[in-house]
Amino acid sequence: MSELESIQESRAKVKGMIERHKLVEDLVHRQDMQRHDLVEGMVHQNNLSELRRLLDKLETQAIASILESLSTEDCKVIWPLVSEERKEEILLVVSDSVRVELVSEPKPTNQSMVIRVFDLHEGKLRQIPIYNREDLVQAKPIWVDLVTPEDEQLAWAKEIFGVNLPNPKELTDLETSARFYEEENGEVHLHSAFLLERENESRNVAVAFILNKGTLFSVRSEELPVFRLQRLRARAQAGYVSEAKDVLLDLYAADVEYSANALEDEYVRLEEVGRQVFRSHMTNEQAAKILTDISVEEDLNGRIRRNVLDTRNALSFLMRRKFLSIAQHEDVREILRDIESLDGHTTFLFNKINFQMDATVGFLNVNQNKDLKRLTVISVVIMPINVLAGIGGMSEFSMMTHAIPWPIAYSIFIIVMIGIGILTYIGLRHLESRRIKSHRMDSH
Repeated sequence: MSELESIQESRAKVKGMIERHKLVEDLVHRQDMQRHDLVEGMVHQNNLSELRRLLDKLETQAIASILESLSTEDCKVIWPLVSEERKEEILLVVSDSVRVELVSEPKPTNQSMVIRVFDLHEGKLRQIPIYNREDLVQAKPIWVDLVTPEDEQLAWAKEIFGVNLPNPKELTDLETSARFYEEENGEVHLHSAFLLERENESRNVAVAFILNKGTLFSVRSEELPVFRLQRLRARAQAGYVSEAKDVLLDLYAADVEYSANALEDEYVRLEEVGRQVFRSHMTNEQAAKILTDISVEEDLNGRIRRNVLDTRNALSFLMRRKFLSIAQHEDVREILRDIESLDGHTTFLFNKINFQMDATVGFLNVNQNKDLKRLTVISVVIMPINVLAGIGGMSEFSMMTHAIPWPIAYSIFIIVMIGIGILTYIGLRHLESRRIKSHRMDSH
């Protein structure tokens, strides 16, 4: 059996098991029986265990192919069943759209999700569950991640760690001096913009970082795929991070990687738009849609450019203030080289977008000229008819045709009007054909 056939067979098995899981779950919910929860739990465990065993046997490429063929809902069913050690490999193989869905997280619904606390355990990041203030007091973290925190959680951080965390809704300063600075007590503050790309929208999300006594604090207003991807990597790979500044640099590196993936997707979409632009004919409706698509890509390109510029400023600030070790300096230089390459791509895409927009506007102008030409031809054809119609309405016409019955006279008059209109149109077409033929001969 070939590799493709094996993947297709595995895909069919996984889909069948997911459908069976949903069917049994629905049947159990409909039954009015005793010990309902126990039956439901056993059925869930049996189905999920069987699915987990199947996934453990599959290759990374096969799992990635299966994930890309499933709906978002089905992906969320099987993704938790994949072992943590393999998730990073799979995320590197799957398409960008699937990766974003897998690493995105729901809006926090409890205290533990609002505050995520991580320490180092055997060279890996380990999340510590936080349900109350006492849990936070006992923690010895290197990274505290707060998502849409309330005033109570911000107060906890100040009381326990002695750090003043900003409200994520107030991270709007644009001046570099207001976003990257060091306090007198040694706290390092960085306010950066991270890219969030979704299918129907893209925007920059403000994130505040505070380095204080060997702990990194991050505050933001919503979930970001970059943070989820960073947590997966640090949990799966021993030695990936060793201190808080490593976590910060890896977050910036992941953001640059995310921006690069967004640029790759933008290249693909602009190529599709380009194929539409360079067709021989384009209607006004098609041109309007293309202009809308180009505007969306221009907005995304601008956000990517702002995102990498902001990251460059943050890294330059860290290097100037000599907060980093020699190894971390080398990591920063590598990130800056990646940013430099992205700058060239964003500039190229700006030029490509402007060219496609100019070409589309040119098509609109051509269509307008065609419409004006048609109106001009119609007016020229109708002009002699209008003159004759005016004559026919005069009393002198009745005097000239008084010997002819008026139905016959006016019928002949209408036929003459139509004939003159046809002859005028034929004459215009003949002149246009001669002009085109003469132009072709001159060009040769």
